[in-house]
Amino acid sequence: MIVELDVSELAVGMYVVEITQPINKFQLAEQGWITKQQVIDGFKRKGIEKLKVDTSKQRVQPSEPAPLRRADREKSSPGLFKQRLTRARQLFDESKAIQRRLFDDAQNGVPLSLEPVRQVTDQSIEAIFDNPDALACVINIRHKDQYLLEHSVAVSVLMTIFASYLKIDKEIVRELAIGAFLHDVGKIMIPPAILDKPGRLTAEEFEVMKTHANHSIRIIGDTANISPLSLEVARLHHEKLNGKGYPYGVGAEAISRYGRMIAICDIFDALTANRCYKAGYPQVKAFSILRALGENNELDAELVDHFIKCMGVYPVGSLVQLESNRLAIVESHNLQDPIRPNVKPFYCLNPNHFEISANIDLAAMRDDIIVKNVRADDFDLNMDEIIEFLSYQG
Repeated sequence: MIVELDVSELAVGMYVVEITQPINKFQLAEQGWITKQQVIDGFKRKGIEKLKVDTSKQRVQPSEPAPLRRADREKSSPGLFKQRLTRARQLFDESKAIQRRLFDDAQNGVPLSLEPVRQVTDQSIEAIFDNPDALACVINIRHKDQYLLEHSVAVSVLMTIFASYLKIDKEIVRELAIGAFLHDVGKIMIPPAILDKPGRLTAEEFEVMKTHANHSIRIIGDTANISPLSLEVARLHHEKLNGKGYPYGVGAEAISRYGRMIAICDIFDALTANRCYKAGYPQVKAFSILRALGENNELDAELVDHFIKCMGVYPVGSLVQLESNRLAIVESHNLQDPIRPNVKPFYCLNPNHFEISANIDLAAMRDDIIVKNVRADDFDLNMDEIIEFLSYQG
């Protein structure tokens, strides 16, 4: 995607295609990558103001920015959000690659290797414990045709965010994250005609689908060095407090707090994810469904309320429509004013176009408000395109 950036927003590794301001005063000798900071400094000295960049050709730099101290975060939130988006994409891609190998190994009867899972979940945990919003955007960077790969990655991230919010010890969170990452590995054993069916399953097909939980338990149980806690959350993710879950149909007394947590995270992601055959629900709609399941004694109602508070009325990474007729992404919560989060506008409606806009603290700026939660599909956009655009905005 070609985007126009202010010279101050350039970074090493970007691919510059054209100088746009001042108009007709400068021309590139040739298109190419920015290989060092001195190139950017040279643009600034010459008075170049804006340039066009091909975001699809960016070269990822080997070194990550030094972590910001907590005291510095509020002062640096726009740049920090950009860093979070970039890191979230990297972690998500790494996680999906590992997930793909796990499915291949499980399908071929090869024992799972736990070390890559431990490494990538540790990276996610460190990012989330450093800042709970750090990877929340990852659940929106999804592809309709990759639900099987992406669902377990997203559930692991949600489980980590939720556990961090509940102040669960980090060592326990490590095992929870691993169990969540592996919880659906048994789905690879389900026939594709049932697994990928674009519509409601028949009663017979659903019975076959439910066996994925048994397959997961067997595969995870045979994995070297797996912890009992990791196996526990995978074993319990489809059980219900009223005893009508599966594969064991156990009641509330047999479902641990961690088993109750992963059930909430699993259902929330399933509700909000886009798939080839259906659009996901907006987060607010998913929250109302979770509450109804709590009232029906399927989920732990108290933990559902904690989960909703953890994610926020408008979850970080969710899209909203503003009264000013713009789309924005939620960057962070305002704990004192939950309905007025910090947002980053990125798209103007009527006429529809991407725009570079300043970040807005809706709690401080009272002349704009959120009208509603929206999805990218509502406006013929996709999250890849949006995240790519935002990752270049400082």
